[in-house]
Amino acid sequence: MMQPYVTLTLNGHIGVIEFFHPEHNAMPSDNLKKLQNTIVEAGKNDAIRVIVLKSGGNRTFCAGASFKELVAIDSAKSGQQFFAGFAHVINAMRKCPKLIIGRVQGKAVGGGVGLAAATDYCLATKFAAIKLSELSIGIGPFVIEPAVSRKMGQTAMSQMTINAEAFYSAEFAKDKGLYADVFDGVEALDEAVKTLAKKLASYNPEALKEMKAVFWKDTAHWDDLLIERAKISGKLVLSEFTKETLKRFR
Repeated sequence: MMQPYVTLTLNGHIGVIEFFHPEHNAMPSDNLKKLQNTIVEAGKNDAIRVIVLKSGGNRTFCAGASFKELVAIDSAKSGQQFFAGFAHVINAMRKCPKLIIGRVQGKAVGGGVGLAAATDYCLATKFAAIKLSELSIGIGPFVIEPAVSRKMGQTAMSQMTINAEAFYSAEFAKDKGLYADVFDGVEALDEAVKTLAKKLASYNPEALKEMKAVFWKDTAHWDDLLIERAKISGKLVLSEFTKETLKRFR
């Protein structure tokens, strides 16, 4: 079985960040920390003008947080720390001075939807259905809500959250603004990502940086907001309802 990883590869002025986990690209805390640090590193690298965020494998972009860690949480503090992992990654993406292109080849669940929403421009295949399953296990998509609502609108966010066991199609995600375009397969997706990244990398780096700041105006409070949201999830995961529900995943 392949080991989890997070890598940064330079291709001219394009920085490609790839993450992987053998369990459907679920994100344990250590991989989230590596992803956060890699995004920060890429943002500080003057050779990089645009970033592509992708995951390994073909079937799933990201299955969200690691269930193995979720079921092991035994205190409000460890619960907050667990859910803060995605908060730190989203905030790193938000504050990164480089534009981030998302490459979503397959399904995205929970935190995976949050990652896609935190990119500046996201492209996907028709297989990239999305789901917010958190309410069905007794918590909620509190940490990722600001990113998803910002990109897709509060109505779509509420719909997916309430209908927590349903996958929504890639076309739905495109219609609501999460994906800029949807392609029939990975080959066409990769060609589109490559073309866009090369084009953006040829533009004025200062203009790209200034536009990134404009795109994310009025979000400085997310540093505190997302951590407060992590506290809510960290408390709820200790509830009797959630503990009983999670026994099914042991």
